[in-house]
Amino acid sequence: MSSPEPTGVVAVVAPSGPLPGPVSVVAPVIVTGNTCVVIASEAHPLTSITPGEVMATSDLPGGVVNMLTGSVAEIAPRLASHMDVNGIDLTGVTDPELATSLEIAAADNLKRVRRAPEAPVDWLATPGIDRLTHWLETKTVWHPIGI
Repeated sequence: MSSPEPTGVVAVVAPSGPLPGPVSVVAPVIVTGNTCVVIASEAHPLTSITPGEVMATSDLPGGVVNMLTGSVAEIAPRLASHMDVNGIDLTGVTDPELATSLEIAAADNLKRVRRAPEAPVDWLATPGIDRLTHWLETKTVWHPIGI
């Protein structure tokens, strides 16, 4: 019998731009039962912090979404190499060299990595389930039966 279960703690580098961008990367992480540490966009931090304020005053348990502001180049390498972080979403990383170094750092403990999209993303398009299933692990339990 196989069932999906959450990955655990996921680090998210929020994309800069309009409000649907940060919401579209954080929502799949928390909807699938994970907790997340979000690095707000350097260029437009309010688009990442505003949903965080809404979540802080909602019924979402404390600690499910943790917002950090600052330089992505300074914060992301620490999250990518942290042994208690189980996945990292690089959607907001625009520097290809930084993205590559983050992937290498994440490989130390076999972290799940979602690469930054190569083409611009239309955040208003109908979403698929790819972002949801990326942060789920399939747990298989074997139930032996006698003959």
